[in-house]
Amino acid sequence: MMLAKLFIAFFKIGLFGFGGGLAIIQIIYDSIKEFANISPEQFANIVAIAQVTPGPVAVNSATYVGYEVGGYLGSALATLGVATPAFIIIAMVA
Repeated sequence: MMLAKLFIAFFKIGLFGFGGGLAIIQIIYDSIKEFANISPEQFANIVAIAQVTPGPVAVNSATYVGYEVGGYLGSALATLGVATPAFIIIAMVA
C-alpha cells in the first residue's frame, strides 16, 4: 500500500511539477511527509546528493526518496512515477 502511495505521489509530482527539478523540491517534500519519516535535514542531504549526481534533480531525488521509503522497489517505483507523465504527454503529442 505504501509503495502504491509512493508511485501516485511521484506521478502527481511529475504531472504537475513545472520549472525544473529545483522548482519542485518543496512539492516533493510536501508530498512525502504523510508517509515517509524523513526529517528536513535528511531531505536537505537528499537534495544535495541529487544535485551532485548526474541527471535531473527531480529524478535523482525521487530515486533516493523511494529508496529511503521502500528499498530498491520503492526507488524504481518513485523514479517511474516521476518520469511516466512526461513520457505519456510526449507520446500523445508525437
